Amino acid sequence: MNKPHSIPHPAEALVLARTPAALRERLAQIKLMVFDVDGVLTDGSLWYGEQGEMFKRFNALDGHGLKMLTTSGIKVALVTGREGPIVDRRAAELGLGDVMQNVRDKGAALNELVARHRLTLEEAGFMGDDLIDLPAMQRAGFAASVPDAPAYVTQAAHWTATKAGGKGAVRECCDLILASQGRLGYFFQPGRLGPGTIQ
Repeated sequence: MNKPHSIPHPAEALVLARTPAALRERLAQIKLMVFDVDGVLTDGSLWYGEQGEMFKRFNALDGHGLKMLTTSGIKVALVTGREGPIVDRRAAELGLGDVMQNVRDKGAALNELVARHRLTLEEAGFMGDDLIDLPAMQRAGFAASVPDAPAYVTQAAHWTATKAGGKGAVRECCDLILASQGRLGYFFQPGRLGPGTIQ
């Protein structure tokens, strides 16, 4: 786990330039960050092959962001309403142990994850993009969304990414959390999750 540093890195100042103090305080407490998959880690498109197999496209920048969170000691979980081997494979590539699929009640799922890791809801964040995500977003200490989500979802969020789901929104969220905790600068040191890291 990399430790926060006392002197802010210039990149952290850049990331936090327009972040209100109240939001920084929320982000500073985060020890578990939970992400929806379709529409957050992907652009929401569902591609089907001739044999009925489903394909999803993931973003390497997002993957690197998730690795940076886990390297920093922040737990990462994926919670999705769909089910399929693709999500398990992506999670395995990134070293993520908490994957919950075919979830209908994401609020209950968040409660379960918080209890599993002996945390409080204030120490948990949730990033979602649709109605099914609202119960978890409303319970989490930090709720995030994407700009192409319905207005009633983004209004429930403490923060909305500028980039779309599957196109860097998750990385933007990860950078924000790390910068708020003084941990982003660590990754600018040579050899910190550099070339060769699975993203």
